[in-house]
Amino acid sequence: MSDSHNPVDVFKALADDTRTRIALLLAREGELCVCELTAALGLSQPKISRHLAQLRSAGLLSDRRQGQWVYYRLHPQLPSWVSTLLEQALAANTAWLMADVERLVAMVDRPVARCC
Repeated sequence: MSDSHNPVDVFKALADDTRTRIALLLAREGELCVCELTAALGLSQPKISRHLAQLRSAGLLSDRRQGQWVYYRLHPQLPSWVSTLLEQALAANTAWLMADVERLVAMVDRPVARCC
């Protein structure tokens, strides 16, 4: 297990409401860009970007650039315990996340490009 995926660091990264919401939205959707996260969470781009940077530095996210968009997803090499934790948290908290999902679905001009 890598040092960046020890339980203390993972739980510290997810201890913030916004970072947890981002992680669960990514677990649900697979991949989202910053503009989709700002629409879903109702927060400013700088605030979302700061939280994404913290999640990325904790080793929980990976990103890719496609044109003008930067897409984020859960890191594909997360330890299975972290992936399981996020999947179970998502399954047990769909009502808690529903307002964010509804804002995401209602987003106008949502990017259509997705990872292959």
